[in-house]
Amino acid sequence: MIRTLLLTVSLALGAGTARATCPPAPAQPGADQAAAWAARAPDRGPLWRISRDGHSSYLFGSLHVGKADWAYPGPALRQAWGETEVLAVELDPADVGPALAAMPPPEPLPAPLARRMEAQAAAACLPPAALARFPVMLQISTLMLFESRRDGFDAGFGQDLMLLAWAKRDGRPVQSLESLEEQLAALEPTAAELPIVVDGSLKQLQKGQVRAPLRKMADAWARADMKTLADYPRWCACVDTPDERAWFKRVNDDRNVQLAERIGQLHGAGQRLLVAVGALHMSGPQALPTLLARQGFTVEAVHLAK
Repeated sequence: MIRTLLLTVSLALGAGTARATCPPAPAQPGADQAAAWAARAPDRGPLWRISRDGHSSYLFGSLHVGKADWAYPGPALRQAWGETEVLAVELDPADVGPALAAMPPPEPLPAPLARRMEAQAAAACLPPAALARFPVMLQISTLMLFESRRDGFDAGFGQDLMLLAWAKRDGRPVQSLESLEEQLAALEPTAAELPIVVDGSLKQLQKGQVRAPLRKMADAWARADMKTLADYPRWCACVDTPDERAWFKRVNDDRNVQLAERIGQLHGAGQRLLVAVGALHMSGPQALPTLLARQGFTVEAVHLAK
């Protein structure tokens, strides 16, 4: 849900201190292996063509982590890249790092939650207080990202990073669909929600309940299985209380209205876009394909599970 912010934080922190129990740092492929993966990469992730005003753009549902061989586009995504001229993402990482560094530190968590957060950071082999300067939900999500390394996932292999690298290579413009302030305003729980949302997330980490839902999400994403992704709140064990449901709705569904409006404005200005937004934004009553269809777009599935 917080792909660009999470990627920025995780890359800044690095792999932590190497110990046998640490989440393993990702192994980078050699040149021959990378070439082989690139040559036979299948299509992964949901992809739509959206058409209006006499031209077409593409909408791609991305995942904020991936496996080493996932960092290469399949035929449909390569075609979408060739037919577009601007990459649109939730946030351009080039804008995020300096803005985060300039932000004042967040309000400290209540002491019991702070101790539990520090214990989870130690389990991830992160230096003491390494996360304290970041907003609380970035702290939680970074811990979950490091835990996902135990299953071979890493932000460095996500499709977002691959597309941004392509944009830099080709000199392609990158458009942000949100500002840092807008995304943080959505991500941070209210004062009433915070202890409940943080407590639930820490319990998942402490009980080892993070990895199975992420594996299920990643598998569904790779197959472009929108039915399973749409059911995420039912099986993730992370949207169980009223406060968690309110936070999830604000982070996912409510942001889609503004994301859709921004996509429509950029496309309406004549830009042929490849839009890469988190795959969960493609599901539910406020799904981006649905909102764009309401704006008059013709929305055609290019890669979706049957």
